[in-house]
Amino acid sequence: MEGVFAMVFLKHFILPSLYEEEIGNVMTHAYPYGIFPFKELENIGFKSITIFYGGNGSGKSTLLNLIAEKLNLPRTTPFNSSSFFGQYVKTKCKYITDTDDDGLNLDIPLGSKIITSEDVFSHILTIRNENSRINKNKALQEQKYSEAKYNKIQFNSMNDYERLRTQNAAKRQTQTSFVTDRVGRNIDQFSNGETALSYFDKQFQTNSLYLLDEPENSLSPKFQLQLSQLIVDCAYHCNCQFIIATHSPFILSVEGAQIYDLDSIPVKVRNWYDLENVKIYFDFFKEYEEFFI
Repeated sequence: MEGVFAMVFLKHFILPSLYEEEIGNVMTHAYPYGIFPFKELENIGFKSITIFYGGNGSGKSTLLNLIAEKLNLPRTTPFNSSSFFGQYVKTKCKYITDTDDDGLNLDIPLGSKIITSEDVFSHILTIRNENSRINKNKALQEQKYSEAKYNKIQFNSMNDYERLRTQNAAKRQTQTSFVTDRVGRNIDQFSNGETALSYFDKQFQTNSLYLLDEPENSLSPKFQLQLSQLIVDCAYHCNCQFIIATHSPFILSVEGAQIYDLDSIPVKVRNWYDLENVKIYFDFFKEYEEFFI
């Protein structure tokens, strides 16, 4: 599938050299200063699908945050930053977009955004909490339905008006209709993986740039493969560009993706099957190969 992806909005992101970081800065040890110059990572080129690979602390999430801040991409879950981070982005980082047929630089599409694993977990938790709230209210409304339908109410004053209205509604409606009108319906709730995959599917729109920070965290291998296919489909058919931080072999193996190995010094572009974590998986399953035959 190499070469089939067409759309690139962000073409280059330029990080400062060690010398450029130190110019006019008295806090050279403040985050994120000092992370990338020693990796000899300055000019990052992008394809339709670009992946930052590396272990914890390798800087892949930091890179996504730098890009998101520089491009002013919206985000759902805030991240811990400081004035030094904002100053670094503003004064030290640069970016270049691709050009159109007339040679004019493209704008970053308005629908673009950064999506983190925290966003997905928050979405899953929100659905759980909302359904829990609805279920509690259902029990209260079911009790109110029974009391209203079978108890007699004497209308003596305006204070009884609301109770009379409730009784009339209970006599006209089934219990299910009565309760649903007052508390709403439960949100469809599937497994965490299904809910997470549905979340990504709803977030992705045509002609947009997406930064995904460890999107595999809430997904089983089966759903990681499905997410990989969704990313490919959006890149190929919907003119989307993806920049992804991950160590999932299922996402890393997307054909045609450009992978930056942030564990190497200097940072290099590598094939997914040459990455250390992927080789660990291979060696593990190779050791127990007899059980899979």
